Amino acid sequence: MSGASRRLAVLGSTGTIGRHTLDVVGRLDGRFRIVALAGGRNLELLAEQIRVHRPDRAAVAGPEGATELRERLGRDWRGEILVGEEGLVALAGDGCDVVVNGLVGILGLAPSLAALEGGADLALANKESLVVAGGLLRRACDRNPAPEIHPIHSEHSGLWQCLEGRPRGTVRRIVLTASGGPFRTLPLDRLAEVRPEEALRHPTWKMGPRITIDSATLLNKGFEVIEAHWLFDFPDEEIDVWIHPQSLVHALVELNDGSLLAQISATDMRLPIQLALCHPDRPATALPRLDLSRLGPLEFAPVEPERYPAFALARRALREGGTAGAVLNGADEALVAAFLERRIPFPAIPRLLGRILDERPDENGIDLASIRRADRWARDRARELAAST
Repeated sequence: MSGASRRLAVLGSTGTIGRHTLDVVGRLDGRFRIVALAGGRNLELLAEQIRVHRPDRAAVAGPEGATELRERLGRDWRGEILVGEEGLVALAGDGCDVVVNGLVGILGLAPSLAALEGGADLALANKESLVVAGGLLRRACDRNPAPEIHPIHSEHSGLWQCLEGRPRGTVRRIVLTASGGPFRTLPLDRLAEVRPEEALRHPTWKMGPRITIDSATLLNKGFEVIEAHWLFDFPDEEIDVWIHPQSLVHALVELNDGSLLAQISATDMRLPIQLALCHPDRPATALPRLDLSRLGPLEFAPVEPERYPAFALARRALREGGTAGAVLNGADEALVAAFLERRIPFPAIPRLLGRILDERPDENGIDLASIRRADRWARDRARELAAST
C-alpha cells in the first residue's frame, strides 16, 4: 500500500473485534487513519480510544451516552458525537474508505448496507448482516462494483484465501471447520443437565456469551454456512462442515481432482482482521506464527446430527430463504438469553427454534422493513415459548 492513509471507521470499537482492529492498525505504520469510532455503553474505554486515535466523529447508543462521553472528554476532543442506529449509518456511509463492522446483532445490518452503498470496502464481522439479509448486501455490491466485502471471521477468511484467483469451475466444494464446542464428547443423555457456566467454557476461543452458546449448539457454524453462501456464491449442498477440535485449520477447498487446499494459522483474530484491512497486501507484523512441527495430531470428524440439531435448522433457513434467516437469528438470541437466565434447558434451544421456523409468517418481498418485522415476531414468539417451557 502506498500514498495517503486510508480512512477507516470501526463500528463496535469497544468490543473484541474493535479492540483487535485498533491493535492491528497500530502495527501498520500509518496505513490507516481512524476517522470514526462507534462504541456501545463502555464509555470509559471509548473515551480512551478517542483520545488515542483522534477520530473526526464517534457514535454511542443514546443521548445520555453522548452527554456522558462529552463530559469524559472535556476539552481533549471536539469532534462530532452521533447517536443510535442513525449515527452508525452516518459513520458507515460517509467519508470512509474501509468500514470494520464489529457490531453484535441485527443492529449491524443497516450500517453494513450504508457502507457498501457509500462506496466503502466492508470488513465484516457482523454475521447477522449476511444471515438475515445476504441478498440485500449482494445486491448493494452488484449496484456499485467498487466496494467489496472482506470477511473477518477466521473460517471465511480461510475460504477467501483458498479460493482467491481460482476459477469457480475447478472447485467441487468448500469446507468450514468447527471446534465442536464444550460438549463435543459429552454423552447425549447429559445435555439436558448442562448449566450456562459449562456452556460458556469454549475450548478454543474467548468470545461473547451469545456466540459462545451458539458454538455449543453449533448454530453459529450453521450461520457461517449461510454467510459462506452469500460471500462466495456456493449452494448449500457444496458447503460442508467438519469438526476440528484444534481450530488450526480454519477452512478447506476441495478441487475437482480431489486435491484439498487448507488455510492454517494461529487462533488469533488479528490475523484475519489484518488481511481484511490490507488485502491484497500481506504486511509483516509481529502477530503470532504457527509451527506445525511442534503440534500434535490434527483431528477431523463429521457433524453429529443428534448432538447438534440446531445446525440443520440453519441449513433449512438457507434453503427456504425469505425471512427464514431473520426469524432463526432473532429467535435464537431470545432463547439463548432464556438459557443463560436458567429459564429453559439447553436442548430447548434447538427444539423451540424448529417450532418457530415452522410457524413463521410468509413474506412476499425482502427488504429492511420485512426483515425487522420478522425479527420482532421471532423474538416475541421465542419469549412466549420460553415462558411456557
